[in-house]
Amino acid sequence: MIYLVLPCGSSFGWGLCGKHLVKEMAGMTTVRYINPDFNGKELGDEMAGHVIAGALAPAEEIEGMVSGRIGAVDYPVLHAITDHRLKPWSVELKGSFNAGYTFFEVDRLSSQDIENGRKYFDVIVTGSTWCENILRRHGLDQVQTVIQGIDPQLFNSAGSEKELFLDRFVVFSGGKFELRKGQDIVIRAYKVLQDRHPDVMLVNAWYNPWQFSMQTMSGSPYIRCNIDQSDYLSTVNAVLDANGIDLSRVVSVLPHPNAQMAKIYKNTDIGLFPNRCEGGTNLVLMEYMACGKPVIASYSSGHQDILTAQNSIRIQRLRQMQIQSGNKVQSLWDDPDLDEVIAHLEAAYQNRKPLRSIASRAAQDLAQLTWQRTAGLFYRLMTQQSA
Repeated sequence: MIYLVLPCGSSFGWGLCGKHLVKEMAGMTTVRYINPDFNGKELGDEMAGHVIAGALAPAEEIEGMVSGRIGAVDYPVLHAITDHRLKPWSVELKGSFNAGYTFFEVDRLSSQDIENGRKYFDVIVTGSTWCENILRRHGLDQVQTVIQGIDPQLFNSAGSEKELFLDRFVVFSGGKFELRKGQDIVIRAYKVLQDRHPDVMLVNAWYNPWQFSMQTMSGSPYIRCNIDQSDYLSTVNAVLDANGIDLSRVVSVLPHPNAQMAKIYKNTDIGLFPNRCEGGTNLVLMEYMACGKPVIASYSSGHQDILTAQNSIRIQRLRQMQIQSGNKVQSLWDDPDLDEVIAHLEAAYQNRKPLRSIASRAAQDLAQLTWQRTAGLFYRLMTQQSA
């Protein structure tokens, strides 16, 4: 048996990660799922919800762990670690072997963070080589990388040709609206393309429920950004309008269940991902590529585990951007060169035939990176180490 202490959901990264790991590992071995907030109805996936609910520990056992009455089990435990502080996400449950899975976007950790990692876990598994290297640089040796996966039943290259906007060149940008994700660069680069060519469109899926996160965009060197609207759509439209974007050529996508995103991806021509930092491998990027669509993306942080010269158009001119917390530098991110982004976008518009081979290779590469593969790597780690 393996205990899994993971979030679960259908519309945010950690939720999707937890959902797929529990579902896939439940098909490999007996798992006991610990999540005090699990609600299968919110998944929007009754079949996966049934599998996950079947693995859920009894309510009294979960309550005992939350209260601290149950603090140890004689089985291996896989915990989510939801930030750089390297503490268990939900309950401080000790097992016969303890692994933590983490994604973070800072490169300067405190001595307390590192001590937490040593205290709680026998091994820390990172979602990218970038995160692994940071932990090793801070003195943690029991570290390895397992990258996330995609669901190949949903995200594949079948029917990847557009059904809509056939007379337009459609740029897609995804990820929650914040400075780290680089939508300010998207806006500036797309504005240039928009002003040059009347047949371009922008499809954005930038929903972000956290206003404090959206507020980080006020630090952008590229756009005017005032986050003061009462709702998400009004906010995004106001930002786009303030920066000269023709809203009649924009589709702003509201939150959708993950299963519906493939159709949106497939009705666009190219994905633009000038992200400044990714602690993981960027699920939206991976899903978009798996659909047989070409991307222009920053070759830095977690993206480096996915992008190659054959499967993508890589943004390689990067400068360091200091990210501060209070009066201290918390991290150095890679700020993509705007001129290179614009040049790649214009080249893609002018030369669409080469995009086909890039998209085809992207689909082939991402078809190998499934959630089943990810779960299998965790299964081997947990069973071999605890044997």
